[in-house]
Formats: sequence, structure tokens, C-alpha cells
Amino acid sequence: MIPKVFQEVIDLGDGRSITIETGKLAKQADGSVVVRMGDAMLLATAVSARTSNPGVDFLPLTVDYREKFAAAGRFPGGFFKREARPSDSEVLTMRLVDRVLRPLFPDDYHAETQVMIQLMSHDENVMPDALAGLATSAALAVSDIPFYNLISEVRVARIDGKFVINPSREELAKSDIDMMIGASMDSVAMVEGEMKEISEAEMVEAIKFAHEAIKVQIQAQLRLQEAFGKKEIRTYEGEIEDEAVYAKVKAFAYDKIYAIAKVGSAKHERSAAFAEVKEEVKALFTEEEYAENSDLSGLVSKYFYKTNKEAVRNVILELGIRLDGRKTTEIRPIWCEIDYLPSVHGSALFTRGETQALATVTLGTSREANQIDSPSEQGEEKFYLHYNFPPFSTGEAKPLRGTSRREVGHGNLAQRALKNMIPEECPYTIRIVSEVLESNGSSSMATVCAGTMALMDAGVQMVKPVSGIAMGLITDGQKFAVLSDILGDEDHLGDMDFKVTGTADGITACQMDIKIDGLRYDIMEQALNQARDGRLHILGKLTETIATPRADVKKHAPKIITRTIPGAFIGALIGPGGKVIQELQKATGTTIVINEVDEQGVVEILGTNPDGIAAVLAKIDSLMFKPQMGESYEVKVIKMLDFGAVVEYTQAPGNEVLLHVSELAWERTENVADVVKMGDVFMVKHLGVDPKTRKEKVSKKALIPRPPREEKKIEKNDKPQG
Repeated sequence: MIPKVFQEVIDLGDGRSITIETGKLAKQADGSVVVRMGDAMLLATAVSARTSNPGVDFLPLTVDYREKFAAAGRFPGGFFKREARPSDSEVLTMRLVDRVLRPLFPDDYHAETQVMIQLMSHDENVMPDALAGLATSAALAVSDIPFYNLISEVRVARIDGKFVINPSREELAKSDIDMMIGASMDSVAMVEGEMKEISEAEMVEAIKFAHEAIKVQIQAQLRLQEAFGKKEIRTYEGEIEDEAVYAKVKAFAYDKIYAIAKVGSAKHERSAAFAEVKEEVKALFTEEEYAENSDLSGLVSKYFYKTNKEAVRNVILELGIRLDGRKTTEIRPIWCEIDYLPSVHGSALFTRGETQALATVTLGTSREANQIDSPSEQGEEKFYLHYNFPPFSTGEAKPLRGTSRREVGHGNLAQRALKNMIPEECPYTIRIVSEVLESNGSSSMATVCAGTMALMDAGVQMVKPVSGIAMGLITDGQKFAVLSDILGDEDHLGDMDFKVTGTADGITACQMDIKIDGLRYDIMEQALNQARDGRLHILGKLTETIATPRADVKKHAPKIITRTIPGAFIGALIGPGGKVIQELQKATGTTIVINEVDEQGVVEILGTNPDGIAAVLAKIDSLMFKPQMGESYEVKVIKMLDFGAVVEYTQAPGNEVLLHVSELAWERTENVADVVKMGDVFMVKHLGVDPKTRKEKVSKKALIPRPPREEKKIEKNDKPQG
């Protein structure tokens, strides 16, 4: 039986459209849709367990996004021809979707929930990550899973001053904005992207433009939901509540927590004080009560957290005092240091309050570029950043399980913050590694600051230095407080995490997560303006430490020289089986990389020894040296033969030619050694190519004045006969 298919079309207003379809594929999932734009097709499914696992007090939500190589008609790379672990770009797409979805499930819904999105057909003119949020929300819309606010995500670009929704990769290359915005009908929930030094007002304008497009996509989901038949939301077992226990916990703990919060203290002192109050709260109940009520322990912990959150937020709203004693606009104390590690190419230490990042820079050739090979994108990155967040940075001991999604996301944000400030003419491949050594909020922004200084310490001629700051928000619906440079607790207990990076002249990257419904644009604008003040303050601290990049790389760091040669000479430089280039690298202590671009060879010479680099350049000059007929050149005798001498051009060592015995002198030469000897240096004239031998011909005698001819004398006895 052919299934009934339901479809809705979203008109993008420029001749392009997006279709959402359900009823044909994956019907055993709780909800499934296919989203199509051009030839790109994504399948999104949503499944949620009917019951929660015992003891789970959070939403175990998994968002998984995968791009199938078959979708682009390609084979997976590597030895095993099967898709393996997700790529960084897939992980970043998972995070983009997760961050919008997670706050929109009911607070007391704790059933295992899994959302899977897969690219089934790729279109090179469509960037599929911009469709993943729409596909996910639509799958939830046609399910019975509790999800009370539909959303969508779009990419917005600005090309020649005009905003474009969901541009192609080719169009995006011409844009000065690349932002992903996720929102519900009423409010923006997530923003992430990079920009080329735009203003705060321009950023808000881009978000508003994207939000209008999102509203159209949500309306299409509502139409699909109605046509398909809106399912009744399933019933589920919510959290156990006990108002009497909550009242007892709050009555005892609220004032104590409030008093601790308004004092202003360091993280460990504050944590210890809160833990002591929590132990006192637990002691309010007898062992018999705990024995009689198996849920009591969990309820006490939950209500203590709820009370703690309320008290801390009220201190900020009512007194304007934060957990560490700062005012809402105040930045934590900062100290910086460069050139901390002696053996690396560049390093910097950035410490702000109880957050510390150590960044290193490594310089290399194009051979060290980060290779990108996914169904939707192929290419390479000559600038990339890796972020590491070890458990000791928060004073914890945890299992090490490889790079986390969070590390990938934070590293990508810092990379995007800095990438546009690397000059296009920079010949190096650059890798930054940020090691977070302490963390109490905003370690990704500490990475941006440390990365900026490390780049300048390495001698990378940055266009402008970049700094970053994380902003927070506390609101009760009426009053609100925007917080500059948030702590970890303020992120955890607050309503917003808004990271902004930029130069003195504009924003270069941002990442915003909203945990509440209905963030007003005036609050967003205040946060951006407050962020600018904080960003400039932090930038001042960086430039006090290192104002401009080093004029050159460090002595032990490799220097790179780039030389372009005609394509015809590439083979000669490489040699048979790579013999010439391998011997040259060994003899000079350099690394030589040759890339063919537009039928020319771009030669990268990397080394720490200037003499070695000079020797490679001399070899290239030698290979490319072509003497011109009629011109004179200095040569040196390098080999003696019976029929002449082998000489090499002094301006092109290794470029040899035979000086025939007949071209040594005007007089008849019986012995080559009578005219020249090994090591002699003199001038010769290039006579072109001998048509018989097809070899170059040079002459020494051509530069010597021809002696006058002697007249032959006729004796008297030498009379003619006859």
C-alpha cells in the first residue's frame, strides 16, 4: 500500500524553496520528516522512551547528525570504507541543534530522547547544516513527544550589503557575515557565527532578519502538523514533588545562602560554605524520615539547588552584587605573559580571575594544513585551533574519553574569532593549541586572548589583536541584570551565555545561548554594548603585554620563503624519484614543499638556518638559469678533459657547459692545461646552441681580441715552376 505523504513548501522569496515531507520514510520512529532544498535531502527522526530511568533528574537528550558519503556519490577515505566517528563539522552541527532544542522540553521530562539527522542527498549549492534545525523541529512536530515550542535555524550572510538566507558555500565566500540563528516564533534562542569586524547594530539587524525567515519556517511546520493530524502529547511521569519539604528547606537555607552570596568570595570558599549549608539542610530530617521516604534524599538535594539558585539570583537583582563581589559591569583582574615556553614558536599565558589558558603557536608549511574531507565539504585549513579542557582545570578527577563535543565547539569558536585577522599573504600553516589550566567561566574567551598574544609572540603579523568576553543575564521577567565576564556559577544559574569577540573596530565572532523564552531585543542590545566596553578593557590588557607582533619569527622557529617557478622546472627540482629534492633537503636542513598552482610551481622553503634557505634558493636559480646567446657570463673550471674544460656558471652553481678546446684561444691549443687550469675563473661568451650537437656552445676566445694575421714572405728561390 502506497503511504499517504504530507508536504509543505517554504518559499525563500528568491526562486529557491524548501519542502518538508512526512508519511513516507521511517514510520516506526515517533516522528520523521524529509527536508529538501534543491537536490539536498535530510532525513530527521525523533524517538523518546515511554518511561524515565530511575534516578535520572535531567533530560538525556542525544542529537546526532551524520553526512553519508554516498549522498555526494563518494567513497569514505581511509583504509576502512565505512563512515566512522563523526567529523568536527558534524559535531558542530549536532551542537547547534542541541543548544536550541534542549531548553524547550518540559523541565520535568526525563525520558531518554534521541534525535537523528542524516544527509541522504547532497547538493553542492546547499549547505545542509542550515537545514538540520528545521528538520529536527519538524520531526518533533509530527510526534507525540512533549516539545512545547517549535523552532528553526537558518544561516544568514551579507553580500554587498544585502542579507541572504541559507547562502551557498560559493556565496558565503563573498560575505562579511556567517551566522547561524536558532529561534522560536517568539524569541531568539541561539546565535553563532563569524564576522569581519561588524558593529553591534549590524549584528542585531542580521539576527532580526534571520528571525523573520525562521517565523515563516515555523508556520510551515504548524501547517504540516495540522495536515498530518496533530498528535495528542503523551502522558509521562513527572518529577515527584513535596511542597512541605521544599518549604522546610527554603525556610532554613534561603537567608544563609543569601548571606554567603552577598559577601563576595573565591570559588572554593563559596563552594565550601554552600556545601556546609547543604549538610545542615540534610540534618533537618531524621534517619527515620529518610528510611520511610526513599525519595526524600533526592528531594532535599533538588530543593536545596532550587533555593540556592533563587537566593543567588536575587542578590544580583536586588543588590547588584555578584558571587565574587563584583559589580555587574566589572571585569575580573587580568594578568598576562608571553614567551613563557622557550622551545615553542610562540606562547602566551592569559589569566582572568580563576580562569587561565596557555596557548602555543606552531608554524609549518602547507603540508601541515588541516585536511577537510566530508561529503559536503572538501578543502584544507591553513589556520586552525585546538582547545583542550582537562578535568584538573576545575579541580576534578574524571576519566579521559577523547575530545569532547564541548572542546570541539569551544575550539571552533576561538578559531573563528581569530581567523580573519591572519593576513592572506601569511605563508605559514598555523596551529594554535589552547590548554585550559584553570576554569571558572569563559575559558573559550580566555583562549581567544591567549591565542592573540601567542600569535604576536610568534611573529605572525596579525591585522589587529582580538579579545573576547562572555556576558550573562539574570532576569525575573521584570527586572534584569546583564553581567560582564561571567563566572561558571553565573553561567549555570543564569539565563544567558553570550560570548562576543572582536577587535577595537568590530565583532569577529559570537556565540549566544538563551535559556529562557522571550529575550527582548533591547536586552540583547544592552548586552552587546556592555560586551564592547568589556572587550576593549580586556584588549587594553593584551596590548599592554605585547602591543604589536614581533618583527620576525624567533631564532629557533622556522622561517618560510616562497618562490614561484614555471611549471616546466618542477620535475627538474624534484628529480628522478625525488632524488634532487631529497638530497637538497638533507644537505640544507630545510623542508621543501612544491604545490602546482595555475601551471606554476609554488615552492615553500622552511628552515631555521638562513644559509640553508639561501642554498635552496641558489639551487632554484641554478635550475632556472638560461643563458642568452651573445651575452657574456663568468664561469669556473670544474673539470679538465683532453678536448676541453667543463665550466659552470658562477651565478648558477651546478649549471655546467663544455668549453671546447677550439674555443680556448685563437692560437692552436695542443694541451688544454696550457690555457686554463682547475678552479680558474674567467668570462665566456654564449654562442647559442650548436645545430649539429644540439648542445650549448660557449667561447673564451670570442672575448679576446683577435691577433693580426702574419703575411707569408716569398724567397727569391721560391719561384713559380713552369
